[in-house]
Amino acid sequence: MRPSAERSGRARWRQVLLPFLLSLFRGALPDQIRYSIPEELAKNSVVGNLAKDLGLSVRDLPARKLRVTAEKEYFIVNPESGDLLVSDRIDREQICGKKPLCILDFDTVAENPLNIFHVSVIVQDINDNTPLFKQSKIDLKIGESTKPGKTFPLDPALDSDAGPNSLQRYSLNENEHFDLTEKQTPDGRKYPELILKHSLDREEQNFHHLVLTAVDGGDPPQSGTTQIQIQVTDANDNAPVFSQDVYRVSLQEGVPPGFLVLQLTATDQDEGVNAEIIYSFHNVDEQVEQFFNLDIRTGEITTKDYFDFEIANSYTLTIEAKDPGDLAAHCSVQVEILDENDCAPEVIVTSIFTPLPEDSPPGTVIALIKTRDRDSGENGEVYCQILGKAEFILKSYSKNYYKLVTDRTLDREEIPEYNVTIMATDRGKQPLSSSISITLRLADVNDNAPVFHQASYVAHVAENNPPGASIAQVSASDPDLGPNGHVSYSIVASDLEPRALSSYVSVSAQSGVVFAQRAFDHEQLRAFELTLQARDHGSPALSANVSLRVLVGDRNDNAPRVLYPALGPDGSALFDTVPRAAQPGYLVTKVVAVDADSGHNAWLSYHVLQASEPGLFSVGLRTGEVRTARALGDRDAARQRLLVAVRDGGQPPLSATATLLLVFADSLQEALPDLSDHSEPTDPQAELQFYLVVALALISVLFLLAVILAVALHLRRSSSPAAWSCFQPGLSSKSGPVVLPNYSEGTLPYSYNLCVASQSAKAEFNFLSVTPEMAPPRDLLCEDASWVPSSNPGDAGVPFASGTILKQAPPNTDWRFSQAQRPGTSGSQNGDETGTWPNNQFDTEMLQAMILASASEAADGSSTLGGGAGTMGLSARYGPQFTLQHVPDYRQNVYIPGSNATLTNAAGKRDGKAPAGGNGNKKKSGKKEKK
Repeated sequence: MRPSAERSGRARWRQVLLPFLLSLFRGALPDQIRYSIPEELAKNSVVGNLAKDLGLSVRDLPARKLRVTAEKEYFIVNPESGDLLVSDRIDREQICGKKPLCILDFDTVAENPLNIFHVSVIVQDINDNTPLFKQSKIDLKIGESTKPGKTFPLDPALDSDAGPNSLQRYSLNENEHFDLTEKQTPDGRKYPELILKHSLDREEQNFHHLVLTAVDGGDPPQSGTTQIQIQVTDANDNAPVFSQDVYRVSLQEGVPPGFLVLQLTATDQDEGVNAEIIYSFHNVDEQVEQFFNLDIRTGEITTKDYFDFEIANSYTLTIEAKDPGDLAAHCSVQVEILDENDCAPEVIVTSIFTPLPEDSPPGTVIALIKTRDRDSGENGEVYCQILGKAEFILKSYSKNYYKLVTDRTLDREEIPEYNVTIMATDRGKQPLSSSISITLRLADVNDNAPVFHQASYVAHVAENNPPGASIAQVSASDPDLGPNGHVSYSIVASDLEPRALSSYVSVSAQSGVVFAQRAFDHEQLRAFELTLQARDHGSPALSANVSLRVLVGDRNDNAPRVLYPALGPDGSALFDTVPRAAQPGYLVTKVVAVDADSGHNAWLSYHVLQASEPGLFSVGLRTGEVRTARALGDRDAARQRLLVAVRDGGQPPLSATATLLLVFADSLQEALPDLSDHSEPTDPQAELQFYLVVALALISVLFLLAVILAVALHLRRSSSPAAWSCFQPGLSSKSGPVVLPNYSEGTLPYSYNLCVASQSAKAEFNFLSVTPEMAPPRDLLCEDASWVPSSNPGDAGVPFASGTILKQAPPNTDWRFSQAQRPGTSGSQNGDETGTWPNNQFDTEMLQAMILASASEAADGSSTLGGGAGTMGLSARYGPQFTLQHVPDYRQNVYIPGSNATLTNAAGKRDGKAPAGGNGNKKKSGKKEKK
């Protein structure tokens, strides 16, 4: 009974020391959360309030995402209360085996901010396993010569529990020959030994039956039994003997199956059959038989399977050598497994944050990575690196954790997705490595403004376009996604009036097509510019602007307009006189026309449609100049009617007609009788009555003229001359000022305001000399009377204010333009019959002055310029003797053909010649033509 009392005392001491050792162990684990639970707890059992122990608020748990990260999750965290719960069955024996202290270490991760906490749970053993013997019956053979005190080791009972709940003692039923003692293997396991107390006598009793009981230290204790049957044999007095009790062997982890570990040799001094030895494993667990083979005859121990240092790093083999007399010897073989670098590191992604906004700053955490290597020493030391991808770096975080962070700003439009490969390598002599790929997608942000496909746009649209037609399309692209890349268009600025903009154009917000809201008129609007904006739908929205210039093209929608010849102020037709001695090529008059269109649509050509005498006159194709084609014959009528058509260059062309009345006479008095119809015989009485009426009309006109002059002189003395300048003799008109149309486009690019006066017998038309710098937009001829000349030299006696009136001598009759210097109309340059378009300022001004001069002659009844019989005074100006040195400077002075006045440096004064007298060459037809 004393051994039993000693065993129970040792058990009590273990129960007292174990909690003390646990408390010391807890003190050796700083900065950890520790719990202690019994094994085999039910699922969802509460281990402890982890959130409270970590100092986390329950309200923050959803945002912190507290969770357990482990290879096998025995525990989970309740996301609502923060309790640490059991999630799977915990079998201490399966997890820790025979270890005295079973601790489950795992990590918990909390996000926002990222924290890692280390938790240890001590699994306490419960008495859930009963001691069991491998065999329900043990057979022993003991020679009768065996001396008392001989021991016979027996197979131990197996109890998976640990600590106090493990196997504590063995007991044997009461008998007189055998006793029981307990022994302990080097690894701490207890096994029973049967002791022979008294010698055996086969003849007295050849079989002995015993009951062996194994009892654990649980409360209540559990036990297991086995039957021992002992057969008493004849004497075999020498047992086998090993050379040593303990053998030690070291093996590399990677040795192949069949590798020779050790060859045991036991000796027996007996001879014959009693010396034959059989080797066998004795008192070993299943792992030994799984990895080792023992040859029963030779005693060779060989490997049976591959070793894994990470599973077990040592093995203890107990070998029994037995002779035929059942005499046995025992030895122990300690096999140590040496670690090799056979386990590649593992890379585990515990957290990943994807998709990542592309505007995330450098240093943003993308993923949390854990590494693990089951090897030991340097073979288990792991370092990580990124393969390529300079945009990311790895930072060591805690123990074997790494943070994958960005190293620079990312751009989704450049690379929308990254495949980041992380490789872990150990530090073994032959390092092993493994890798894992992480797919990181970037989330789009509105960081790109729309970009137009062109720097600027130009649209050409012909006038008279249908309203609602598309005239242009702008297009912009935005590489962003979704609303950030959806572009809409609008008009943000224009050089048109803001109120009128919407009535001119509009733009489609979706397609960027620009529509015309109305029909454009080239003569009113030739070009305008828009500023279009492309704006995306991001927040905040980004935009870009582009200019669109719309050019309105001309169409031939304006017919030519004849400026000369025109009807007089009273609606009567004008006529031109031609000297009877005019030679072929003599310039009779000039048809002046304009066209509001531009380009070829305003390129005018002149054609004779109908003539009283075909072949007598010719018209310049481009100049409109009417010249004599041959000399006047005796049979030619004194009065000629010429119908001229003016046609533009458009497709199809538009045209207008002008009727010219031409009278062959050397003077006005001679031309008046020709106004009657000569086709019928005249009645002398009718002619007398006609002359009486003409004489009476002339007397009335002279009387009226005298009254007007008297009134004008009276007003001039009583008020400012400038205020009544238009009422001076030769300038007054009962019909009022006549203003020519304002042509700002087409063939007449300048506008003038004209004050025209007419008398019943004669009319004069003069221009004011205006420099380009001082030319105001006002009515010429009506601002200042200082430049007004007298009608003829005979008017010198009229009491004008001589200090303010310039006296002008008639121009030199030798003035002539050369053929290359003749001013042309629209569609001609310098009188070129080929129709070359004028292309310089001087020709344009010459054309302008010529047109206005023609208009003045249409209102002038008696021109004194030229001294000859030429119509409009053009015979002197366009004659062959006229040279360029006589050309007045149109940019400084304005010279009017058909008048005896110039404003500055008159030709007569410049040349020092006396003015040549002349009669007027232009009259109104007093009555309609008779046919």
